[in-house]
Formats: sequence, C-alpha cells, structure tokens
Amino acid sequence: MYHYVRDLEHSRYPRIKGLDIASFRKQIEFLKQNFTVITMEELNCACNNRYELPKQAVLLTFDDGYLDHYTSVFPILKAENLQGSFFISGKTLKEHVLLDVNKIHYILATTQMDVLLPSVLKRMDYYRGSEYEYPDNDTLFNEYASGNRFDSKETIFVKRMLQTVLPVKVRSMICDDLFKKYVGISEDKLAGELYLTSDQIRLMKQEGMYIGLHGYNHYWLGRLSEVEMQKDIRQALEVMSEYIDHKNWVMNYPYGSYNESLLQYISSTGCKLGLTTQVKVADLSECSSLTIPRLDTNDFPPVSEKYKCRLDKERT
Repeated sequence: MYHYVRDLEHSRYPRIKGLDIASFRKQIEFLKQNFTVITMEELNCACNNRYELPKQAVLLTFDDGYLDHYTSVFPILKAENLQGSFFISGKTLKEHVLLDVNKIHYILATTQMDVLLPSVLKRMDYYRGSEYEYPDNDTLFNEYASGNRFDSKETIFVKRMLQTVLPVKVRSMICDDLFKKYVGISEDKLAGELYLTSDQIRLMKQEGMYIGLHGYNHYWLGRLSEVEMQKDIRQALEVMSEYIDHKNWVMNYPYGSYNESLLQYISSTGCKLGLTTQVKVADLSECSSLTIPRLDTNDFPPVSEKYKCRLDKERT
C-alpha cells in the first residue's frame, strides 16, 4: 500500500508522510528480487480459482489518485514492466476540489502538534452547543486519542475528529479554517497540483495500469447511513465509468472503513475484489475477496524489514 511518492526533500511540504523516489526505486528492486509482482487481473482470477498465484506474490496498490503516481511512480513501473493498481476518489476528478483528508495531511505537515492541538480544541468548543451537539473535548480525547505505529495519540485524535467523529459541517469548517491559517497556499492551487487528471488516468490505463474505485468523497464508508453510503458509491461509479468494467471492478475502502451492508451493496453492483487497510499478509484461503488485507510500504526495505514478522506470523 502506497500513498505519496515524491522527492520529499525538495518538495514544498517535506514533512508530508510519504516515500521518497529514491527509496521507491530501491523498494521496487527489492520486491522484484524477493517476490513475484502480480497484476490485479491475476489476483482476480486467483480469487475465482482460475489461476494459481506464484509463491511470494505481491500486488502494488496506490491510494488516493495523486499526481505523484503519474510523475514519479508510473515511469518507474513502466520501465520495470510492472503493473500498479491505482485507486481514485471520484470527487477529485468531477469537482477538482481539495479533499478534507488531504487538507488534514497538509495541516499536519505544516503545523507542530503543540500548536495544532489547542487550535483544534478551541474550534471544537466554539462550534459546540449552538447548532451542533457532540461530547466535551476531554471525553472525546479519552476515547479517540490512541497512537498507532505511525502516529502519536495527539495526531490520531486530530485525524479522527476531522475525518469522521465531529459533524460533517463542523469538520469541514474547522479544516477550512486551519488550512487557511497554517498551510500557506490556496485550496484551488493545491488541488490543481495534487491529483491525477482524466488524461493521465486514461494514459496509465492504456499502458497497462489498473484503475479502481476509492469512493467519491473519501468518507469512512462503514460509518455512513445506508442512503449516504450508496450515494457515495453510485457517484464514484458514475465518475469512474470510463476506467472500469462495471461488471468486474475493484474497491479500495477509504481509511479501510467498511461494514457488511457496504460489502453486500458493492457486490450487487459488480465489485469483485475489495482492499482493506488491515495489516496482514493476504491468504486467499482465509480472507474474503472483498476484504483483502495489505502491508504498507513502510514494512519493506529500505524503510524497514517488518514484513518478515508478518510472514513469520502467517507461517506459524
């Protein structure tokens, strides 16, 4: 699983969490030497018992539809004769606006947490109790401030508040305010620099890359109402219509969020495979084809060798 892949040191926002191009090249070389890189079509056939995957098979997946994937990733994969699978949020193509998830990324990349956290809490207090109701800050912090292998508990708290916990309008207003205050670039300009265009996606598909869905709004789909969830998927299918087979498409769940209702709905609309953010080696004899786990770029050299622990777990 990949997200940003760029020349981090010389970029406008070097603190954005991504993989630099030199490390990506090294990682691709490592994967070629130690694994067999497969295509999404081969995985699909394997899930339908029409193909036997080679040992040590690995699939390359790229989330969010960033321009990085065209300028940095695509040329390397093409030169190595490898397929990448790219998952685009429909809203970035249809409306050409900056997604809240990316506003949050750039807010975090430009602002120290000792400044950002008080700013978020202050705004949560400001909007609470007039038109919008949600628990007090201490209650929310105790419930949601839990660090993971990549982020501190404070960072997780900020992400959860602005991604899914607070009411939609409150999240949006706070994100807009913080972005203007700390990031130093207009949303329109960053959106124009950040995402793939239709022409780029079309060319990547023509050259053998796989294109899949990543929802429309990049919402936590598993936490939406049935009506909201189905609307998001329908919008995504409409926008991405040119790039997918409506009878055989692949879903990549934003934030890894899904529920049984979502799985049933996308299956009824032609989805055959689904990718999660569960950190695990994918064993097709155990997992559903709609809930395939993934390892992260940070689990492999030259970043780390954590993949070995995951492989050892599977073998035991």
